[in-house]
Amino acid sequence: MVISTSTPGRGTVFVVTESFGDKIAFVDLAESDAPVQSETVVGAAPWAVAVHEGTRRAYVSTAVGLAVVDLDSRERLALVPYLAQPTVIEYGEERPGGTGVVVTPDGGSVYVAITRTGEDSVVERFDTATGVFTDSVEVGLRPFDVQISPDGGEIYTIDHDSFTLHTISVPEHVVTRVEVAPFGTEGGLMSHYKPHYAAVAEDGTLYLPYQGQGLVVYSPKTRTYVTQPMTADSHQHGVGLTTDGRLLVVGVGAIGGATKGPSLTIRDLESGDERLLPLEKGHENVIEWLDSPDGRRKAILTGGTTSRGPWNGLAIVDLESLELTEINVADRPQMGVLLAS
Repeated sequence: MVISTSTPGRGTVFVVTESFGDKIAFVDLAESDAPVQSETVVGAAPWAVAVHEGTRRAYVSTAVGLAVVDLDSRERLALVPYLAQPTVIEYGEERPGGTGVVVTPDGGSVYVAITRTGEDSVVERFDTATGVFTDSVEVGLRPFDVQISPDGGEIYTIDHDSFTLHTISVPEHVVTRVEVAPFGTEGGLMSHYKPHYAAVAEDGTLYLPYQGQGLVVYSPKTRTYVTQPMTADSHQHGVGLTTDGRLLVVGVGAIGGATKGPSLTIRDLESGDERLLPLEKGHENVIEWLDSPDGRRKAILTGGTTSRGPWNGLAIVDLESLELTEINVADRPQMGVLLAS
């Protein structure tokens, strides 16, 4: 899941990383004939994007550095190497380099997770005023996702290969490690019962799905969690929250103990009731979209870099009728954010 300082779900232009290329795409979701308005070169293997609407900047984590993009001109202003700079350029979910990225509410700091080959990952702080990386802290293995608390006081890393969630205090950078393994850690690196992405609610609660079989509800205040049952039974990746109290989760298929195909789960957080939409393709991430031309509440699903069924496009799903349409976007679009209109 990505973060924007704009109103969640609002806007018609979706900025998304082209993970098997070197660009971000600006996609007009309201335009059916030629939805990709433009593309901006940011750097090899872009993963995630965070937007700060107040300063009109986008920050893109790539395999070779943090790209800074002006949202008005759609030009890359800088590509800043990491402190822990990779020595090779690779593509896919196991590549070294930047993964999750967030920007603080004041726009002064950007935090990027950096996967390092053969050792723990780090989170690096980028100072937007000086344009340099200033700090680095160790976290877990291969953090797919980085999230930020609603008040900007804590950064969370979702560490896929170490079954962990690290909390980094801002600005002190005190690090706390918690194991989040509702199904245990048996199998280690070969296990599929590991965290991928998280969604953060307005009250600070984190939601992490596991294999369409369990939903971790994590409290940052107590650093404890409970696990609620899920029904999709599909290897789950991306997760997002809607403004009307539902959780959206995409599953990529029958992998590592999950037995059913790709799907979108629409879960009522209050009741726990789930509605499932079977999908023909795998998807990586999902966010809510409120400003569709027909006024209906929808979800945007990205083709992404999943190990099952990645593809070059976005799926738009009506959250009531479950009608699905597709938009072509090059190079396996991974993670994106809506720009405020």
